[in-house]
Amino acid sequence: MNSSVPYLLAILGKGVVSPSTMVCHADDLGLVRGDGVFDTTRIVTAQDGTSRIDHLDEHLSRFARSIAGVNGPTPDLDSWNHLIEEAARTWRIPGEAALKLVYTNGRQVVPGPPRGFLIISPLSETAIEEREGIDVLCLSRGVTSDAFADAPWLLGGVKTLSYAVNVAALRYARSQGADDAIFTSTDGYLLEGPTSGLVIAADDGLWTTPTGPTGILNSITVSTVFEAAGEDGVQTSTRLMKHGEVLRAQGAWLLSSVRGVAPILSIDGHQVPQDEDTTHRLRTWAGFEN
Repeated sequence: MNSSVPYLLAILGKGVVSPSTMVCHADDLGLVRGDGVFDTTRIVTAQDGTSRIDHLDEHLSRFARSIAGVNGPTPDLDSWNHLIEEAARTWRIPGEAALKLVYTNGRQVVPGPPRGFLIISPLSETAIEEREGIDVLCLSRGVTSDAFADAPWLLGGVKTLSYAVNVAALRYARSQGADDAIFTSTDGYLLEGPTSGLVIAADDGLWTTPTGPTGILNSITVSTVFEAAGEDGVQTSTRLMKHGEVLRAQGAWLLSSVRGVAPILSIDGHQVPQDEDTTHRLRTWAGFEN
């Protein structure tokens, strides 16, 4: 790999290739229709060039479920594992990076098979800085909290390539001086961040938003934290929560596989209580504490 190039590209069936290699045709369904899925996790590379990948099995399982959600064929996870192993051996830039797996349902005009590839790129300084705390805005998703209950075509819980709304939400939040956003339902409940899961601490333990009818993604980082917290005797639960509950809670965080644990400092300009001890514990449970 050319060390001057800031990312690595590997294509299913070909292996690691030059970053300038064509990946998709102009009529690729993932490009022109958003008809595809992805998943992302963190890869940490030591000074000697060896790497570890966070929760790879869990991310591959969710990736497979997402592919099934867009009616794709059952993926050959052995082939994906071999591709990931090759990419991890080739990537030797010390530090934290994002490993993104991408699948598309093939081409729209010219018949062709599904397409799979991965990218590794260094983690941005902004993502690392935001671990110290973020200001967020609540933005309506325009649906009720149970809109996905009887509507499988809405692809609730599927990590699709149709991320324009998520990107637009982040862009709008940043234009208003915030760092991130929390989507809300039209009936007043907090859902999730555009790229993260919500966790709140209160006297009775840790809460997060339920999946299923809400359509939110099953966060691997939140699940990892809740499993470890439960083993440490901390009660965890899922339930719908409103804006005011966060402001009265002991603390609130947005969790994601790459950025990790980001304490919420304020919501819509209102300060959120801080709990440094729980922040430390969340990072330890998530595997992000040094």
